Order: sequence, then structure tokens, then C-alpha cells
Amino acid sequence: MTMRKFNANYAFVFYDVNEKRVQKVFKICKKYLTHYQNSVFRGHITPANILKLRKEIEDIIDEEEDFISILTMMNEHAFTEIEIGTPAKGDGESLFL
Repeated sequence: MTMRKFNANYAFVFYDVNEKRVQKVFKICKKYLTHYQNSVFRGHITPANILKLRKEIEDIIDEEEDFISILTMMNEHAFTEIEIGTPAKGDGESLFL
């Protein structure tokens, strides 16, 4: 899949990967974004770092078995978020450590 040019400065990453790779994907995402809840990261990121993030993830996952969604946008105000229920306590890292 080719990447078209974009000027995104904010991203969400959602993932569902095999247990064997989940810790590696978590660590890659943590380098670039803020852990939000379970398999969700979000935050400010440069276009260059989005490309690095994608490459690092592609090098780890099995595309036949795993799923990653990277949503990019201009800024944190370019979307509407509806939260229902109680957010995860703390930063959620204890779930993976």
C-alpha cells in the first residue's frame, strides 16, 4: 500500500495483535504517542514520525494475523470524541508490565 502525502500532526493508533507481539507493538507506540486505554494510543506526532511508527510496526506484525489502524488528523481538535463508561484507571501500563 502506498502512502499519499499528508500533513497530519495528531494520530490515534488502535491495534489487535497476537499475544506474542503485543508487548513489542505497545513499546513502539509508546515511543511516539501517549497510551490512552488498553490497545489505544493517541497524541501529537510529526508526519515523519508517523512514517517511522508505521515502518516499525510493519516490521513486527504478521499482516495475516494482526490488525493495526492508524488514524491521522491535523490536530487534536479535528475530531469529536464521545466517551461512554469509565476510562481505564491510571495510564494502563500495568496491564502490560
